[in-house]
Amino acid sequence: MRKYETVVILNPDLKDQARTDLLDRIKNIISKESGILLDLDEWGNKKLAYEIKKKLRGFYVCVTYGGTGDLVKELERNLRLSDDVLKFMTLLLSADVTVEQLEEEAKGDQEEVSDEAEEKPVEEETIDEKTPEDDKKVEETKEEA
Repeated sequence: MRKYETVVILNPDLKDQARTDLLDRIKNIISKESGILLDLDEWGNKKLAYEIKKKLRGFYVCVTYGGTGDLVKELERNLRLSDDVLKFMTLLLSADVTVEQLEEEAKGDQEEVSDEAEEKPVEEETIDEKTPEDDKKVEETKEEA
């Protein structure tokens, strides 16, 4: 089994329900082809480097999963058929991964998400303002030079 990552750029004008349906279809393809979904990360609307299908922005989604070459072929075939997909790219992250390693990683990702939800936001540290003593040190170094 191999570990893959597919980055998909969707039409930014797509309604939330249509986008959810498309992402569910991706999840179903992965499970139907005996793959293991590790992570589905929605990066949101971002500016494109160049115009694609008369769009200057795109909704980015990163899907990390484990599976075979047949899974990748089927997933890419479905992405090509969808009019809502502007572009996609699949990368091979690891060529030799066991099913147990992928399942552990999937469980680890789920635990991290639940841990992040429980954490409280960290307060930002304030930068101390300069004190008169700091000004004296600066003046002393200028005099020495």
